[in-house]
Amino acid sequence: MFVDEARIWVKAGDGGNGCVSFRREKFVPKGGPDGGDGGRGGHVCFEAAGDLDTLLDFAGKHHWRAKNGGHGQGSNKTGFDGDDLVIRLPVGTLIYDTDLDLLLKDLNEVGMKVVVCRGGKGGKGNRRFASATHQTPREFEPGKPGQERNLRLELKLIADVGLVGLPNAGKSTLISRCSAARPKIASYPFTTLEPVLGIVELSDFRRFVMADIPGLIEGASQGAGLGHDFLKHIERTTILVHILDIMPMDGSDPVDNYHAIRKELAQHSETLAAKQEIIVANKTDLDPDGARLNDLRSRLGLDVVPISAATGQGIRDLTEHLWQRVKSLKAGT
Repeated sequence: MFVDEARIWVKAGDGGNGCVSFRREKFVPKGGPDGGDGGRGGHVCFEAAGDLDTLLDFAGKHHWRAKNGGHGQGSNKTGFDGDDLVIRLPVGTLIYDTDLDLLLKDLNEVGMKVVVCRGGKGGKGNRRFASATHQTPREFEPGKPGQERNLRLELKLIADVGLVGLPNAGKSTLISRCSAARPKIASYPFTTLEPVLGIVELSDFRRFVMADIPGLIEGASQGAGLGHDFLKHIERTTILVHILDIMPMDGSDPVDNYHAIRKELAQHSETLAAKQEIIVANKTDLDPDGARLNDLRSRLGLDVVPISAATGQGIRDLTEHLWQRVKSLKAGT
């Protein structure tokens, strides 16, 4: 199950109370105050983990608490500090404070760590209040409460290449050909109901991450179909691969389909629309004379890469081209 959004409440541990105590020892008739301080409450931290790819752990647990600090004790013993609560999140998770409507942190690198709630400070014991004129203090401080927040966690997948296109354009078949990912493949629309990540392995230990985004339809940026929920995942990709079915089952025009998806990308985000893209014409095995491919190229006026995800034709050249484009974009050239 893929979960890409969660709302939780987190609370840091409360500080321990200070202690009121007086020294009681044989042959020491006038023992002074020896009440220790309370310990600090545990912090609440988030850490980006490379082995997670969903927020499923938060689907049934909405309250997260760190440990409280221990109370002070006699004999000048300080209470123990509460253990920090370290919550692991997938890389690419955005942490929002819902009450302040504020983005706290974008965990976009493995190992990145952030403290979102600080534990309460421990209270002072009565030994802290002793003075030359106040030798038997009975004052102490209670521990401070730990911070608490209402948070919204939003996962945006990080991939080098994002596959976009209408349902049944062949995205799932392509990623299954290029990587070890095994998405559901069938001949009906919306076969893929959640994003799928795959690692494309090339020669000489080269690799890049490819994301299969569920099919977009016209009106996706306003909430139609499944695209509205998953357009955000394309925002972090380095390059887009726009897959066009050269011979759609519904008899639609591939050129119109291309412009419809481009319109949805632009309406969702200007940054998304400005991303570099490679246009791929799929199912060229159904166009042996190349007439549909030539017509598509002439009407679009853009370069189109022909492939057949079903037979594997052209896929090796496509992945090599993608690797070079991703490498140059990451290098800033």
